[in-house]
Amino acid sequence: MFTSMCIDVSRAGVRVARNCCWTADGARTRLRRQIAGNRCIGKMGAMLTTISDLDLRLIRVFLAVVDAGGVSRAQAELKVGQSTLSTQLATLEVRLGYRLCERGRGGFRLTAKGERFERTARQLSATMSEFCRQAQSIDKRLVGVLRIGIIDHTPPSQHALFSQAIARFRERDESVQFSILLRTPEQIVREILAGDLHLGMGYFWHRVPTLEYTQMFTEEHRAYCGRGHPFFAGRKSVEAADACRVDWVGRTYPVTELDLRARSGRIAAMADNMEAVVLLLMSGGYCGYLPPAVARPYVDLGLLRVLNARELRYEVPIHIVSQQPERRNEIVEAFLADLWAIQRSHAAAGQRPGRGRVAKLQR
Repeated sequence: MFTSMCIDVSRAGVRVARNCCWTADGARTRLRRQIAGNRCIGKMGAMLTTISDLDLRLIRVFLAVVDAGGVSRAQAELKVGQSTLSTQLATLEVRLGYRLCERGRGGFRLTAKGERFERTARQLSATMSEFCRQAQSIDKRLVGVLRIGIIDHTPPSQHALFSQAIARFRERDESVQFSILLRTPEQIVREILAGDLHLGMGYFWHRVPTLEYTQMFTEEHRAYCGRGHPFFAGRKSVEAADACRVDWVGRTYPVTELDLRARSGRIAAMADNMEAVVLLLMSGGYCGYLPPAVARPYVDLGLLRVLNARELRYEVPIHIVSQQPERRNEIVEAFLADLWAIQRSHAAAGQRPGRGRVAKLQR
């Protein structure tokens, strides 16, 4: 029997307790192996500066052993012999430079550093799993910019429909930046052809054969005049024949649906947007057409009045315009699918915004 024996391995930073007693030569051999292993770990402590495939495999083995509660219990799950698992754990410890667990006849338990390493290893495992998930979904994800041009003063009901389509689109696996720009109909067409816009919503009389036009709704326009105009003080509806004798505000873009009796009046001013029309009407010198939703606040304030809601009116079909399907990217296709789905759901529920019907127009 050996008694009162002290072994100090200072370079490895490991001290074996004094007064150890052995009753067999095998115990002395195990102690020598432990001292040698500790010395090796101490010398290799700075090796893990990068993570290799081998390191990742060893970390997975370590977590599997921890989850199983020991090396012997992990054999069946990993289908690897106990000696191989022990060697893999020892290799990982050498790579790290510190002991992760106590294992042997006394059972399996993590050291203090092993417990900290387990938490870090599980974070790494979760991060790797998330990385794999994202990498696999990149080909399915919509990434980019969607630029949409719209005309000014779109009816609120149509704004709501468009907003619902955006909300539906954002439920997709996407990372798309929306850019919505105010444009005239001519600008919308020009910028779609140039590739500066992907979609547009507006009134388009001249059809470009290379573009696709789909009717979204119809917009009513009525004739109005402002305070100070000779028609403003009258309570009766203005006859079309009388309307032909006064000055009108025209549009810089063609509106052929405009009532011909009103167009026979003098076009004395031009405007390319609704605000400009309102400004000219409020001067008291002109009559002009506006959507009721645009005119209503000014009518309520006593600044505008409708001339003849039954005769001096017209309807404008509002379309979505884009490149032909074969030239549209997947982002545009996805958004249009969502837009038409929202439009159909409103129609089915009897809540159709506006009075238009979704249908591809014949050119």
